[in-house]
Amino acid sequence: MGINRDKPDNWKKDTAASVDMYNSWFMNFAPKTFRETRVTTSAGVEAALRLTGYLKKLSPDVLKENPEVLPILRMATCPPIARDRLIGLAGVSKSLVQNMEDTENPRVSPRMNKKQLDDELSKIVSTINLMIDPDVFSWIGENREPAEIEIARSSTIVADRLCGAVSDPIIRNAQEKRQLAAIEEFLQDKGYSENEPGTRFDEMEPGTYSFRTNVQVKVSPDSEQMANIPVDVLILPKTANKGNLPIMIEAKSAGDFTNVNKRRKEEATKIQQLKSTYGNNVVFVLFLCGYFDSAYLGYEAAEGIDWIWEHRISDMNQLGI
Repeated sequence: MGINRDKPDNWKKDTAASVDMYNSWFMNFAPKTFRETRVTTSAGVEAALRLTGYLKKLSPDVLKENPEVLPILRMATCPPIARDRLIGLAGVSKSLVQNMEDTENPRVSPRMNKKQLDDELSKIVSTINLMIDPDVFSWIGENREPAEIEIARSSTIVADRLCGAVSDPIIRNAQEKRQLAAIEEFLQDKGYSENEPGTRFDEMEPGTYSFRTNVQVKVSPDSEQMANIPVDVLILPKTANKGNLPIMIEAKSAGDFTNVNKRRKEEATKIQQLKSTYGNNVVFVLFLCGYFDSAYLGYEAAEGIDWIWEHRISDMNQLGI
């Protein structure tokens, strides 16, 4: 017997309740977070302006030493340039731009020879210089030093553009943290404890859980080659034995109906890989909050995937936790 996938008469009501919960969270979260993000981002933009001589001394060497400024430079143009658009306009290597914009480790391509690197960085500099927004950075066209108030104003404008460009990831990350916190609170109230970092999924102790853990699966049903897939939450019930396959939960949130239906195949692929590796006894459920309509739910139900609504987290009891 299923938890929610076999109760289609309840789907419409649950979707409405889930949308209300998401919207309430968004209205309370978004304004404060975006203000805080803009303040932080503005400081980063101002620092980047100083590094580049307020865009008057932008050079390949500056980019080589400070690759992290590239996203800021893209937002300093008129119109602001998307990453792929910059690659096309400048005619440079995609991997170079991706490396420079890596949020964890911004860097120039380490294997690119010096001449090619200098040539490609020069192309980026030329493209940015041609497209710098003259209304935001008026001192460049007037060939003068900017006033402090102009620097602050320009930094805020570019920060707004950057925040707009990354708004979806900011919201997704915050919502995921909140969902995982709700699951953790539920589990701890039942006496569960979190595993030590690095604990393998097949080495969990009964009565424990872990977040964002890799599970090994076959690349294809007929292949012996294995690959890692990340799972948001793993739970080994107190009644299980060490070495048993844990319950797997994927946290999903959505602020509109369109994107969920574009991405609904991701979970189906994941459960197919899990079942082909570990058999049909795999317990894999979704933890949903937001805009999940009957089209999405019906697709997941047809793939044998069940779900728990965040607004009724008590349904997790049906997992035997």
